[in-house]
Formats: sequence, C-alpha cells, structure tokens
Amino acid sequence: MLVVSTDGKHCLLGRQKRFPPGMYSCLAGFMEPGESIEDCCRREVWEEGGIDVNHVDYHSCQPWPFPSALMIGCLAYATSDRIKIDNDELEDAKWFPRSEVTHMLTRQHKDGLFVPPGQAIAGQLIKTWVRMPSNL
Repeated sequence: MLVVSTDGKHCLLGRQKRFPPGMYSCLAGFMEPGESIEDCCRREVWEEGGIDVNHVDYHSCQPWPFPSALMIGCLAYATSDRIKIDNDELEDAKWFPRSEVTHMLTRQHKDGLFVPPGQAIAGQLIKTWVRMPSNL
C-alpha cells in the first residue's frame, strides 16, 4: 500500500534490508484469514510504520509469484505522520515529497534513490500518487 500523508503532499516509502541499495518502495504485508482489504492495510501500516490510517482506496491487483496468491494495491490515507518503524520488517521508512519521488521514478535522484519499476504494482501505486493533485 502507498500511504499518503495527512496533507497529501508526501508519501511513505520504506526499505527492507534485502532491497538493492537506494531502493524504497510501498509498504506490504499479508492478509489474515477473515480480514478485509481495508483492515489489512490499516494493520500492516501500523505494524510496519506506526502510522494510523483511516480511508483506504483499492487501486489494482497483480499476480504474486507464489501459488494461489494475489497482490492487492491500495492507497491508504494517514491520520498521523510520526513514523515508528518495526526494525524486524523495515530498515528505514520516510515521508517523501512528490518532487523527490518524481526524481526517484526517473532515476534522477541526487542520492541515487529509486523506486520499483512501472511493471510492479508498487511502481504503479507510486506513479498514480505522483500524478494526483496534492490538495486532497
């Protein structure tokens, strides 16, 4: 899920230790049996980043390489901005402004930071947010 800040001008991206150096991506997790998509997004964002989420919008889905699994992409809207990462899940998480994410998408970030490619569901979520008006 791509988490949108309370002011709509930043998105939360995280990095796992296994990611290539410089790569940040959307947060992700697995649904529990009987859990709704929205509740899963709220729980995973809270568990991984300590961020409260209210509204969740479904965006798209994509096959997952594991048998009988599906990745579901959502935009989640934060009601808090203070990040408290779970160090077992993430190495880092930051709020990035739209201009910086645009440079990450085009691999022109001054520090070499980048996001997943466009064919990945995370890349699609990030591109969608970059194109959204910032006055949510």
